[in-house]
Amino acid sequence: MVLVAASLWGLSGTVAQFLFTREDFRPDWLVAVRMTSSGILLLGLSAATSERKQIGGIWKEWQDRLHLIIFSVFGMLSVQYTYFMAIRTGNAATATLLQYLAPTMIVLYLIIRFRRLPRYQEIGAVVLSMLGTFLLITDGSLSKLTISFISIQWGIASAITLAFYTTYPVKLLKKWSSAVVIGWAMIIGGVGLSLCDPLVWKMHGQHWCALSGLFVGFVVLFGTLIPFYLYLDSLHSIMPSEACLLASVEPLSAAVAAILWLHVSFGIVQAIGAFCIICTVVILALDSSNRQLSTAAVPDK
Repeated sequence: MVLVAASLWGLSGTVAQFLFTREDFRPDWLVAVRMTSSGILLLGLSAATSERKQIGGIWKEWQDRLHLIIFSVFGMLSVQYTYFMAIRTGNAATATLLQYLAPTMIVLYLIIRFRRLPRYQEIGAVVLSMLGTFLLITDGSLSKLTISFISIQWGIASAITLAFYTTYPVKLLKKWSSAVVIGWAMIIGGVGLSLCDPLVWKMHGQHWCALSGLFVGFVVLFGTLIPFYLYLDSLHSIMPSEACLLASVEPLSAAVAAILWLHVSFGIVQAIGAFCIICTVVILALDSSNRQLSTAAVPDK
């Protein structure tokens, strides 16, 4: 389930790149449609289960309302928007790999917050992530960048917002179901983006055809709703740390799809950098003593 979910997340990033570069779709429009549609579907599915009372219950206490709104805006919306902008200004493979710096950022945050010395595994993960990022964005040369500087900025911002998204809603998730929290966060983020930017729903310039419509549906269903449920259901059988480890297939699927389908240039040095970044996820997931990272994780797409 996790492998399929992660592969679908990676493929959805590549599909989004196709929509941005070949069909002139805007990231803000796709984010708003993806979040609003998926949020409605998630709450609709929750309403058909024993979780239906939670849909309204999460709004009863002001602390829950405040935490949900903060998570929706600075977590859910921010990570979706920055990720798609990183794809739009660069490519899906690099954007996904840069986003996978989030576990390293979480480790650094936990070290600073609890004022403790890092373990050897954490030091190794940080060094590997820094080396991997350098090789990924420079191809081993100090004189050039493989992607634009603005794409690197969006990618780093995506990793930072993903780190916040992963750690902030722990209290909410202990009290309320993941589907209800994520569903409401998607709706709030999607509607909020639409209200802040009325131009979101203007489709001028976007090329609509049967293929682009099919790909938009893929991003909503196979890039959000279905993998979310697969990932969530897998946690009944395996530990969060194991799910995090298996989910590292996502950047691999994004890279393979981008190279084979969209013919994105990806050299051997960049591949080594990608391998280093994926290794950081493996190291941290296998570090069984790092429970704060593994138990806080929620589906990130």
